[in-house]
Amino acid sequence: MKKFRNLYKVRRYLAIIAGNLLITGSYAFLTVPNKIVNGGVTSFSMILGEVTSINLTYLVDFITLLLLLLCYLFLGRKFFTGTVFSCFCYLLFFSAFRSTGIQFLVHPAIGMVLAGILVGLGYALCIRAESTAVGFDVLALILNKKNPKLNVALCMCVINMCVLLFGLFTYGILSVLTGIGFTALQSLTLNHFLRKTV
Repeated sequence: MKKFRNLYKVRRYLAIIAGNLLITGSYAFLTVPNKIVNGGVTSFSMILGEVTSINLTYLVDFITLLLLLLCYLFLGRKFFTGTVFSCFCYLLFFSAFRSTGIQFLVHPAIGMVLAGILVGLGYALCIRAESTAVGFDVLALILNKKNPKLNVALCMCVINMCVLLFGLFTYGILSVLTGIGFTALQSLTLNHFLRKTV
């Protein structure tokens, strides 16, 4: 029995690592260089920064800590420990990938499709391993826990779309349209891989 528990833990943490490799690789190599906005925490913080003149780093840190607290309070200890590990992986991998200086500059439509699918798959791996990517997936999972009829991928899509629409004047119409396409593909991919598990 202990052997199976240990095997489960190894598989769980490997899934979280794989999910974060896909997410951070997509962000570092595709979305950031090609200026594809995604409606996530960083995008939301950029919008708030424009409105409030508060430093972007402070906003991202505050929102991330708030999401970690909400994860602990509403999703429980197991999700929280997985999320803390996921957060560590995200920071480590994103910094490592960005430090390479590698950028895949592609047509925005191609970048949107590739990144949307890869990020959606990354989120699915993390969520199936009872973890989050410390983004608005925390809110989507809380809403799903309160009402299991609510679809996690759809909730994430709605939250991200709202962020993108709020950022219309900050990003411009082309970036927002690309972000909407990215968000739609990410949500469809996430929904496909979560359909049988969440």
